[in-house]
Amino acid sequence: MNEFLDHIEDFITYLRIDKKYSENTIESYTRDLMHYYNYNKEKKKNLHQIKKKDIKEYLAFLSEQHLDSRSISRNISCIRSFYKFLLIEKYIDTNPSELLELPKRKKTLPKVLSLEEIDRLLSFPLNDSFSYRNKAMIELMYATGLRVSELVHLQLHDVDLLSATVRTIGKGSKERIIPIGEIALYYLKQYIVDYRSSLLKGKNTDALFLNNHGTEMTRQGFFKVLKKLAKEQDVKTPFSPHTLRHSFATHLLNNGADLRSIQELLGHSDISTTQIYTHISSERLKENYKDFHPHARD
Repeated sequence: MNEFLDHIEDFITYLRIDKKYSENTIESYTRDLMHYYNYNKEKKKNLHQIKKKDIKEYLAFLSEQHLDSRSISRNISCIRSFYKFLLIEKYIDTNPSELLELPKRKKTLPKVLSLEEIDRLLSFPLNDSFSYRNKAMIELMYATGLRVSELVHLQLHDVDLLSATVRTIGKGSKERIIPIGEIALYYLKQYIVDYRSSLLKGKNTDALFLNNHGTEMTRQGFFKVLKKLAKEQDVKTPFSPHTLRHSFATHLLNNGADLRSIQELLGHSDISTTQIYTHISSERLKENYKDFHPHARD
């Protein structure tokens, strides 16, 4: 089975160096492939013994573990990519993952916060360096629609306070430059000029947002900050950092922004990904109609 592990390692190196996948994606692929490896190890099957029916049995096993369709789809994509790599590198002669069908995924609309909830979340008191950092982070994320990974990896030189823009490298190593609104810019300036240095703890780093150790804020750290603030500010809607990105896009669309502009700001490669926000707006429109039109209710 060592050959199996060696090929997984080769594949992960290929994703990191040749494909330039993000570390988050690489972690997911590694985790999924190690589960796949361990399953086949239990079945005493080496890489060359695995057939299409074996992969189907593995996917059925995942389903029995109560994995949702999204997770199973991700596993299928991972396994497909792995075998495609093995075929290209001539490690195998036939691809047992060909023609595997993705499970039908139930379409769910992403959650968004209302304007009132955003205002409540952002109205927390500012009384120390950490609160000014939190204010700058959340205002910037809501003002730009950055992904949480993009936000926490920002460096000082990525922000141009004079032109009021932020530069980020998104999925697929695509660069985009996003304007920063006046409110976010105001608190970002305050944080950088007056408070960031007190968080450095003697460290030498260009990371924009720092944790209590003087190093780069992590995704998990930012999520903890958001959860704590949501509880303190009595925001009842369950949400994650990504909800701020959804809220950014939805609120732009509700206020008249065109879909192509929102696509560019979010860094979506395909307009169909951005179109989900038109469905959110339609659902909100229906809710408003039912709530406020005199003949919409019994």
